[in-house]
Amino acid sequence: MRILLISSAFSGLTQRFYTELEDAGYIVSVELHQGDQSYLLDGVLLFKPDLIVCPFLTRRLSKDVYENYKCLIVHPGIKGDRGASSLDWAIQNGELEWGVSLLEAAEEMDAGAIWASKNFPMREATKSSIFYREVTQAAVDCLWEALAYFDAPDFKPEIQDYTKPDYKGKLLPSMKQVDRAINWKKHKTDEILRRINAADGSPGVLDEIYGMPVFMFNAHKETRLTGKPGEIIAMANHAICRATVDGAIWIGHLKQKVEVASKSIKLPATFVLKNLLPKSSLDAFSFKNFLIKTIKVIEIDYTIPARQLPCQEVWYEQDGDVAYLYSFFHNGGMSTQQCQILLSVYRHVATLPVKIIVLMGGEECWSNGIHLNHIEVAASPADESWLNINAIDDLIYQIITTLDKVTISAVTGNAGAGGTIMALATDRVFIREGVILNPHYKNMGELYGSEYWTYLLPKRVGQEMATLLTEQRLPISAKKAWHLGLCDKVLDKNHTLFTAQVKHLAKAISNDSETMQKCLYEKAKTRCYDESAKALATYRKFELTQMYANFYGNEDYHVARKRFVYKINDGRETPENIAIHRHKNDFGIKPCLGSMFHFVWQDAYQMDNNWVDNQHKDIFKLADRLVSSINREELIKNSQLIYQHVNEHFRAEEELITKSGFRKYKRHIREHNAMLEKLEQMHHKIINDCWEQRYIQSFMEGWGEHIIHADMTFNAFYKEHEFEVAHG
Repeated sequence: MRILLISSAFSGLTQRFYTELEDAGYIVSVELHQGDQSYLLDGVLLFKPDLIVCPFLTRRLSKDVYENYKCLIVHPGIKGDRGASSLDWAIQNGELEWGVSLLEAAEEMDAGAIWASKNFPMREATKSSIFYREVTQAAVDCLWEALAYFDAPDFKPEIQDYTKPDYKGKLLPSMKQVDRAINWKKHKTDEILRRINAADGSPGVLDEIYGMPVFMFNAHKETRLTGKPGEIIAMANHAICRATVDGAIWIGHLKQKVEVASKSIKLPATFVLKNLLPKSSLDAFSFKNFLIKTIKVIEIDYTIPARQLPCQEVWYEQDGDVAYLYSFFHNGGMSTQQCQILLSVYRHVATLPVKIIVLMGGEECWSNGIHLNHIEVAASPADESWLNINAIDDLIYQIITTLDKVTISAVTGNAGAGGTIMALATDRVFIREGVILNPHYKNMGELYGSEYWTYLLPKRVGQEMATLLTEQRLPISAKKAWHLGLCDKVLDKNHTLFTAQVKHLAKAISNDSETMQKCLYEKAKTRCYDESAKALATYRKFELTQMYANFYGNEDYHVARKRFVYKINDGRETPENIAIHRHKNDFGIKPCLGSMFHFVWQDAYQMDNNWVDNQHKDIFKLADRLVSSINREELIKNSQLIYQHVNEHFRAEEELITKSGFRKYKRHIREHNAMLEKLEQMHHKIINDCWEQRYIQSFMEGWGEHIIHADMTFNAFYKEHEFEVAHG
């Protein structure tokens, strides 16, 4: 069955639908509806779907589409609910129950026949949180119910009928800022929280702070501080605390309102207000606005367990022999400072008398790697990118090299790019069913990525699959991650049950001394072996070399980042990797610049013989040139170069070995001949168009072993021989 997903963006619910259908064996393709109806219709005609599903759509479908194809639209509302602000109204009005309906597309918005509908109890949470959890899962349940009905001859979708008792929804207007507006002298804390929660993600609640119009996001209820309603009474963790009539509320993020909406982005509150807030209590009276009173600055002591403030992003809890480390970063981005704080807390936790450290991440977004919004507004985005990637590398290095404790990643929310790789740095990876992983970087202007991914990803799934995942740039489900070996267990889809299962497993491991000892022994053994084969510093050096070129060498990454953070949409075509009906090539994994196969000289190969060391270093350069070949002609040429260089080096070395009287010269020469034969076979593979990068990878692994075992042995003999000759 051929299913086409039409969506306004390939994210969130659309990726969940894509992975669910892909895992189940459906033929799935995607069209992004960005306003060009003729382009969209062309895509539909190319794919010829049996069914069209619209998980997230902010534009109308044309009649040409829904009158000729069965089209089902996900609407985040209960039966009878209609309108573009369905979930916003439900949250702001304090509804106790809400739902999702899967509707046929029709001329009248949200008035089509219902194929499936699921209700759920509401939580006190942001719109993005409820959409990510309850709405998404209910939508997936509706999808599978509808697919079960699709070929049933006696099934008829339910025509909407407001006379039925279960039709409790109604047509509501699109929510405007006047509907969201906060009266700080009237509205209580809970009411303000609901209003900001209902606008979280988008569009935010418009307000004014010190004369600056701003949209507010990421609110948390404060239970102790009080003050004059509307005034900023405290700051902590870049959040501001505003007093209400019955308490106070923390606001983590703001977005300045400007004439051109695409010129402003969401940032931590104190970033947006930096030119308006007094620097300290001492300069409050000299501040240009004398009405601003002294603001209390609260410093968080991260060494104290538990969450001390509602706006606190990083904290830990200790339960016996297990420590749980939380990092609730808004939307999953991790800035330089956030990485540094998380690293400092991790180091503190590592000194505690615990056996296990569990990385809990965030609940909706486990981690998405470096923080693109922070980078965008930096004085030098390139410099900040460099600082940010090094900060997250420092964190991941610390996790990898923690050898005295078992480490676990409990991936509750979606993870992308460096966030996905960070999860792989631990000994065990547990993922909640329903989580989506995007273990790739290249969609961000061909960004290479770091976080030791060229070590961690192949270690989990192998070189070929790691290449496939990073080149195809597609999301994968938790279930597929388990099949590939990216994780060790997939646990319950319910967040509460998932957390309980993680804690049960962690406690069970900590109580099993034999399992603990075996795990720590195997980890230390593997780490020593891996470090001797290729040092972590080598992986990092190579990755950062590529990243330096991304940051400072061209504008591709900077342009892509700007488009992403400012949500710039110029009606570009749907990317081919998700629109299989628009493929212009077969997406075969071909050798390309920036391949994960890289060969870097290590100090362990050094013999203190300039001629030999330079000869050996040249092999690594030639191997890198080979995997960077962009066509068959270059492959052939570079294959010949590497064979010629290796052959000449071996002949010169064999002459020296023979003259020196080295007893193991026959074995040494046999190894040379075997490696030359391997290069000949590789060249024939290239000629016959069946070459794969793993062939040169295999050769270089053998080359490194030959240097360490055979060449080092001869080098020691030769130096001793020279000494004896020199001293009689």
